[in-house]
Amino acid sequence: MAADPEISLRAQTPADAAGPVYFSGDTAAALAALREPALACIRCDLKLTRTQVVFGVGNPEAKLIIFGEAPGADEDEQGLPFVGRAGKELNGMLGDAGIRREDIWLSNTVKCRPTKQEGRRVSNRPPRVGEVRACAIWREGEMDLLKPRLICCLGATAASTILGREVKMGRERGIWTDGPHGARVLLTYHPSYVMRQQGADYDRIRGEVVTDLREVAARLAEL
Repeated sequence: MAADPEISLRAQTPADAAGPVYFSGDTAAALAALREPALACIRCDLKLTRTQVVFGVGNPEAKLIIFGEAPGADEDEQGLPFVGRAGKELNGMLGDAGIRREDIWLSNTVKCRPTKQEGRRVSNRPPRVGEVRACAIWREGEMDLLKPRLICCLGATAASTILGREVKMGRERGIWTDGPHGARVLLTYHPSYVMRQQGADYDRIRGEVVTDLREVAARLAEL
């Protein structure tokens, strides 16, 4: 039975949205309880254009969360994060770094696809400030329940959202910094950015991401 959309609107905290199971100590059950109202969310105008909400997926015991910016067309259609071309690119880089998707939690800072109309074409756009704020309840719930030791942000928009400040990717990429909920945070390029490169630039940028992910893998192995 689908959740009442009004629950998402009335909730002030992730615990309000998920109910008593949020404090049960059963992370998997609490994440499932949080996911239910998230899928019916009406907290911003993205409810008018999305196909479905794309909640995070992965291991409820994960020590690492990887956050992207927002779902794209394939994710909006399938209801899962990173399943399109960028997801395939990410899978390859994770594999090269020795990180298995089934061991981590994979999500986006905004759970619905932000779009813009360009003639007859619908394309992706960065999430607006109000959309990022409206979605805070779901990503904060993910972080609070999982209590990750490490967070990897894909792209400057995701990093700015998680760190709560402006981020300069050229200066901060590949450097660990203190993040929310006691996690250490590392920034790297989004796979969509990698895919836009050509020739030697593609090899170089992809290599930098793999280097960053190998650093994440090394930290994971120490935990």
